[in-house]
Amino acid sequence: MSTKKDILRQLRKEYTLQGLSRREVAPTPFQQFDNWFLEAWDAEVPEPNAMTLCTVGKAGKPSARIVLLKDFDEGGFVFYTNYNSLKGQQIAENPFVSLSFFWQPLERQVRIEGIAEKIGANESDQYFQSRPRGSRLAAIASPQSQVIESRDWLEKIWREQENIFTEKERIPRPENWGGFSVKPERVEFWQGRDNRLHDRIVYETGEIYKADADKTTGQWRIHRLAP
Repeated sequence: MSTKKDILRQLRKEYTLQGLSRREVAPTPFQQFDNWFLEAWDAEVPEPNAMTLCTVGKAGKPSARIVLLKDFDEGGFVFYTNYNSLKGQQIAENPFVSLSFFWQPLERQVRIEGIAEKIGANESDQYFQSRPRGSRLAAIASPQSQVIESRDWLEKIWREQENIFTEKERIPRPENWGGFSVKPERVEFWQGRDNRLHDRIVYETGEIYKADADKTTGQWRIHRLAP
């Protein structure tokens, strides 16, 4: 019978699908991400907008969880949450965050590091009203990240909110719920390759650790990292 150590040692995969050349990447990380995101969609990658968000509060302890990307453009990468949640509190204490995507069928990973800022109330209102009715009610009912007595208690609060608002009534967005936009300072595109000689192309703004970057396009410097 195999042990967990045996299984973990055997879990080794060679990556051979594609390569990534700095000559072929787009001028900005937003364009490159757009290209890869559309390819992930076309390849029917399950939930290609699922990303790991890592935050670090004033205690210096990192906390990671999966959230969903809901928009992106040259202003940043947008997700929505309860501002009173653990991630919301940690962002208030320290706005530096990281995002990561792993599109396993394409053997690709994207890592984004930057600053999270609240988006405008109007934009949060528009997205909130586009959500399913049950999700809007849940945003009001759930004291996210707080200790609750039971599942029954949570469902009771949700039903109370359901009774307050009629089917056709507009459900207002709670003030403690809305979007964050992550403005990137560093974006890495990782393409798996054989023999663990993976391709890593990085876009960075501001000072970088090597003055002889491979390529400079506007505010973004593009260079290759060793795997």
